[in-house]
Amino acid sequence: MDRTSASPQRHNAAQRSAHIREVVLAKGVELREHYPILNHQDALGAGILAFALAGMIGSAALYITGHMAWWACLLLNAFFASLTHELEHDLIHSMYFRKQRVPHNLMMGLVWLARPSTINPWIRRHLHLNHHKVSGTETDMEERAITNGEPWGFARLLMVGDNVMSAFIRMLRAKTWAHKFSIIKRSLKVYAPLALVHWGAWYVFLGFHAANGIAYLMGSPIEWSATTLSVMQVIDIAAVVIIGPNVLRTFCLHFISSNMHYYGDVEPGNVLQQCQVLNPWWLWPLQAFCFNFGSSHGIHHFVVKEPFYIRQLTVPVAHKVMREMGVRFNDFGTFGRANRFVRKEEILQKEVQTAQA
Repeated sequence: MDRTSASPQRHNAAQRSAHIREVVLAKGVELREHYPILNHQDALGAGILAFALAGMIGSAALYITGHMAWWACLLLNAFFASLTHELEHDLIHSMYFRKQRVPHNLMMGLVWLARPSTINPWIRRHLHLNHHKVSGTETDMEERAITNGEPWGFARLLMVGDNVMSAFIRMLRAKTWAHKFSIIKRSLKVYAPLALVHWGAWYVFLGFHAANGIAYLMGSPIEWSATTLSVMQVIDIAAVVIIGPNVLRTFCLHFISSNMHYYGDVEPGNVLQQCQVLNPWWLWPLQAFCFNFGSSHGIHHFVVKEPFYIRQLTVPVAHKVMREMGVRFNDFGTFGRANRFVRKEEILQKEVQTAQA
C-alpha cells in the first residue's frame, strides 16, 4: 500500500485519537473541579512518595523484628515499590515540581532507591520520551529492552523478569565483538551503581541457597565460614525487604507492559496501534504489583500529562471512548504474534481483497 492510499486512514486514526484525548482530558478537569485536592499535584506526589517509603520501611522493620512473615513483607513492599514506579514515570514527564529542581531531583533519587533494580532514572527519561516518539518500532529501546517484540519462549521468560539477564542474552546474540562490547558498555552505564549491586546480590542469594540445597540432597552440607554466613544473613534480609519485592515487581511490570505494547508493524504516529488495554481477571495477581498498568497505561499514550492517580480515576470513561474509537482490549493473540499488531484474520482479509482487485 502506498503512502497516498494510506493517508486517509492515518488521518481518520488521528481524529479518533484526538477524540479520545478530548474526552479523557475533560474527565480530568471534571474530577479536579469535584475534588479540589487533586489540584495540589506537587503535594500529592510528595505525599504518595512519603506513604510508599514509610510503608516499605515499616514493613521491613516489622519483618526484621519478627512481627511480620517474610512473604507478607515481600508482597507489601512489591506493592509500595510499584507506587514509586508510577511516581518515577510521572517525574520523567515533569509532573511534580517541574520548576523546582531540588525537590524534583530529590524525588527522582528516592524513587530510584526504592527500586534499585532499575536503570538510572535520569537516563531513563531520554529512553522513555523517545518511546513516545517511536513506540512500536525497532528504535523504541525502552520497550525492546523489556522483551517487547521478542518471540515467546524460555529466553523471553528469563529476560522479562531480569534486566541484567536480558542484557546478557542480547550480548550473547550479538554477531560481532564490537556489538557485544557496545551492549556491555551501555548496560554498565545505565545500571550503575544500584542495579549492579541489586542484581549481583540477587545472584549471590540464589547461588548460595541453591548450593546449600544441592549439598543437602547429596548428604554433604557445606561448611561456610563465619564471614560468609554473616554476609549472607544481610543478603537474606535484603532479599525479603528490597531485592525480592523488586524482582517480583519487575516481572509483573515487564510482562504486562511488553505484551500490551505492539511492535514491528505499527503505523508511525498512530497511537491507536501502539497499545491495547490488557485487563483480564486472571492477570490481576500481576496487575497488583504494577499498579493496574495493563488497564491504565494505554490511556497515557493518548493523554501524556495526567498523573497516574488521575489516570486511574478516569479508567471507566477512558475505556468506554477507547473501545468506541477502536482501541483493542485483551488481544491475547499478541502472545503468539511476538506482539505484532496485524492478526492472521486481517492478513487473510487483505490477501482476499488483493486477489479480488
